[in-house]
Amino acid sequence: MNPIPNHAKSSDAPARQTVLIVDDTPQNLTILGELLQPYYRVRAANSGERALRAAGLEPPPDLILLDVMMPGMDGYAVLEHLRAEPRTAHVPVIFVTAMNGVENEERGLELGAVDYIIKPINPAVVLARVRTHLELKHARDRLALENEWLEQEVARRMSENLLIQELSVRALACLSEARDNETGLHIVRTQTYVELLAQHLLGNPAFQPALDNGRLQMVVKAAPLHDIGKVGVPDSILLKPGRLTPEEFSIMKSHPVIGADAITKAMEQALSGVAPGGEEQATGAFRFLEIAREISLGHHEKWDGSGYPAGLAGEAIPVSARLMALADVFDALMTRRVYKPPFSLAETTRIICEGRGSHFDPAVVDAFMARRDEFAEIAARLADPDPDPTEAEGVP
Repeated sequence: MNPIPNHAKSSDAPARQTVLIVDDTPQNLTILGELLQPYYRVRAANSGERALRAAGLEPPPDLILLDVMMPGMDGYAVLEHLRAEPRTAHVPVIFVTAMNGVENEERGLELGAVDYIIKPINPAVVLARVRTHLELKHARDRLALENEWLEQEVARRMSENLLIQELSVRALACLSEARDNETGLHIVRTQTYVELLAQHLLGNPAFQPALDNGRLQMVVKAAPLHDIGKVGVPDSILLKPGRLTPEEFSIMKSHPVIGADAITKAMEQALSGVAPGGEEQATGAFRFLEIAREISLGHHEKWDGSGYPAGLAGEAIPVSARLMALADVFDALMTRRVYKPPFSLAETTRIICEGRGSHFDPAVVDAFMARRDEFAEIAARLADPDPDPTEAEGVP
């Protein structure tokens, strides 16, 4: 009586698996088929060519018992073809052969065979080897599925976290602009302008350290926080329709520092709650906020050192702030404000070009000129709605 494989008795056994047997001798096919059929689905082929066709059928085989010495395409050639096809590359193959030389066995194992069975076969040995390799394959397949699920779950959670981060940033940015005369479209426009400039300058060696390795996207995502410090400016100044007095402008100029200090305080408080040993990981996670702090603090600095709050000049101004400076000014010029009508593209371009080397980094102005048509398209597509004339006239 044939021994019954252990997994055939177990309620935890995998579903009935498929074994492909390949041998050019009909008697060998019959012996192996009768031995395996009580426990497995058996598929048979009597040549190498037919074996390859049988391996391509549905369901794909879970294991192949492959004769080595066959006319035409021998077992080694069959195995090479199987390993070259993605669909069969990982199907375990056991060579069944009368050849028992060490060199032959080494060659088969080098090609990717998982085991050797010597003819004449011992039924108990065949069943034990088949069972072992099918169990290993089942375990590998299950592990691969679990890994795929885990990768998908990690990707899903990372996507959710990034979305939450972006929504949080936009909520904070909109909170600051809710007290200002600007609309939420200012956030979207300036963020898009910053992205255009950053993409254009990524190929510039002087800008690569600040924009490579994922930093470009962090700069873009942090851009909406450039004016978060305006929440600390009194309404009487922030919403004043006319020109600010020197004293009022001095208070207005504090908003970069207010925003940067708020971001710094948030990072410090978060770090104070990090478990011991997690400081390095937390610091890496704060790179985004560090860039947001750079933008908030430095987007009103000028290339010649005449800006505020610190009077930084040239390359002392962070790249992220240099990009934001031009994007912010372009949007301010191109849009209607309570104290001015929108400027034309030509006039806006003239003002920005006049600021090349004084207000703005010359390379950033050059990038703007190279992408000016895209700036203009975004300004038109995301333009603020025209004000209601009845409101301007005070009509209820």
